[in-house]
Amino acid sequence: MANVLDRNFDFATNGTVTSAGLHNLIDETNIYAGLISTQEERTSVGTGDLLLIANSSSIGSPQIAANRTTVYNLFEDALTGGTYVNAQLSGNLTYGTATGSRTISTGANITNGTISTLIAGTTTSTAAAITNGTITNGTITTALIPTLTAGTTTGTAGILTAGTIATLNSTTGTIATLNSTTGTITNLSTTLAGDFTISNGTGTLGTSGATAGTYGSVSAIPFLTVNAKGIITSATTGTFSTTPADGSITPAKLSQPFTSATAIATTSGTAIDFTGIPSWVKRITVMLNQVSTSGASLQIVQIGTSSGIVNSGYTSGATYLPSAGGSYTTVSSGFNIPAGSANSIQSGAVQIFYMGLDLWIYSYVAVNTGENGSSVGGGSKTLSGTLDRIRLTTANGTDTFDSGSANILYEG
Repeated sequence: MANVLDRNFDFATNGTVTSAGLHNLIDETNIYAGLISTQEERTSVGTGDLLLIANSSSIGSPQIAANRTTVYNLFEDALTGGTYVNAQLSGNLTYGTATGSRTISTGANITNGTISTLIAGTTTSTAAAITNGTITNGTITTALIPTLTAGTTTGTAGILTAGTIATLNSTTGTIATLNSTTGTITNLSTTLAGDFTISNGTGTLGTSGATAGTYGSVSAIPFLTVNAKGIITSATTGTFSTTPADGSITPAKLSQPFTSATAIATTSGTAIDFTGIPSWVKRITVMLNQVSTSGASLQIVQIGTSSGIVNSGYTSGATYLPSAGGSYTTVSSGFNIPAGSANSIQSGAVQIFYMGLDLWIYSYVAVNTGENGSSVGGGSKTLSGTLDRIRLTTANGTDTFDSGSANILYEG
């Protein structure tokens, strides 16, 4: 049995204390509670202060002594898992990174902190409201946030970096800016200003006023009205005729229209050329207006291909009828426009027709106002390719033009 050592311990008067007896006395002595209660009370405990800790089952066993530890070690290592009932902390509780699960009662408020993983069930009050903090990863299955205010944040406070909001209900409030680089809102209902609404995660465009259907066919023209947003607000159809009205198509609307070239003054040079005639041309009219030359050589019209003007192989004949009598001339170097002298002034038209296989036929009628006569003629010429140019010149090739103008008109 252990001894109790205090001021009331009775030692024998004039007794002898042996070494063995003193050792036994010390080994089996309990520190009496009165000895502790008479010590000065400590109002604060530092992390380095020592405490005596012993297993309650070993009290009275002389072979197991009490061990000493610091307050720091007590909270760092010594507390084992268990339930601590009615533990009340009036100050702030700060702890480091939590690696396990933490269960917070419904009456707890976390005013500032980091919740690495949050699982929140159904809440019917403002309990579990997070006024300031960061949820880095968590699932909120159902939550009612009566008022949410997010001001300017300089850090990560108020930012949900990863997580799922299964149902979000907001009866009043404004989300000024919502940035979501990744994530899915599976069930969102809202009314937007304009023509678009979202209900239970499904977006719907507002009706435009047009009746759904197909408009237009091979005999009906669709008439559509489109607003500034590109939405069709009305749609109808109208009929059209496959046969255009008489005189409703102008030459400019034809795929191969009548085309007039630019008139060229015939006041100098030995030849007047018109080039760039399209391959689809089937008739060409060479128009002469008061054209005269410096000599009495016949005027002729020559045709050519991309290889150049052809100056041989023509079949051409014309009859000149001056007031004093008539004459007939033939030329093989071009289509003949006869004249009597240097006083000839020709006004008329040479028409050249395509017969196929690069064969061209010409017909000519003109009036010679310089000699009071007129002339008619015709002929043909087969080219070795597609016609693309025409030349007005003289049979001798040296007489020069000295008055008038010329132009061409072609058609398909």
